[in-house]
Amino acid sequence: MKFPVTLAAASLVAISHAAEVPKVFDGLFQQDVVVKGQVGMVLPPKEIDKYVAKVEQAARKDTKWFREYSKQTKPGIPLPYDDRLGLTKEEYSEYLALWNKRAFKPMEEVMLVLRKNSTGTWSLTGTGGASTVTTLRYDATADTFRSPNGELKRIDDIKADPASILGEWTGHEWKFEEETSLGKTKENFAVGRFADNQYGLIVYRVQDLSSEGTRLLDKSLVVRFPLGKAGAAKPPAKPAAAPAKPAKR
Repeated sequence: MKFPVTLAAASLVAISHAAEVPKVFDGLFQQDVVVKGQVGMVLPPKEIDKYVAKVEQAARKDTKWFREYSKQTKPGIPLPYDDRLGLTKEEYSEYLALWNKRAFKPMEEVMLVLRKNSTGTWSLTGTGGASTVTTLRYDATADTFRSPNGELKRIDDIKADPASILGEWTGHEWKFEEETSLGKTKENFAVGRFADNQYGLIVYRVQDLSSEGTRLLDKSLVVRFPLGKAGAAKPPAKPAAAPAKPAKR
């Protein structure tokens, strides 16, 4: 009668193993399960460019006003209408209509897997363009990431406006920022999910500025991946067995 006890123990081990995944990854990744994703960017239709050019021209005419006016709105969200933006009300309406047609444009298929390191930290290993985040190590106890630059600390959770460039999504974010006599370094990492709960999202950015303000490095990454069974990568198909050779007579 030892079998039921052994089976129960095995079930408890399985539950314990699953519970090890940090809360920030819960529902997005499972430990050691490969997930397929796409590196890409969200873009509106090209027709919007002519309106953007007009706004940029207006901004150059009155940089002080535009800078102050831009502070009234969260980054990545269209500015409210003002005739000083260089658009008529009709053009502004067309601009918003085009903005609402923005869509995710995949550029590269990648694979992601959440692994626990021997040191007790966690890492997301990615292929291709997603390999940028592979150097990050998550410490669940401290709720921090560590990169070659330093420690990324947890900041306010993300609750993106539906009108933002990526659309409506929620997530967690960490940030590193350091300024020395040589320049300034900024690094952000965020992970979350879209409002429709069909896709997860990773957003990463690192910037290096010289002491004169020259941009030395500016690397951004957006990875979208299906949630649940839809995101699990299928194991490679086994090669067909070679036909048996006829026996020699």
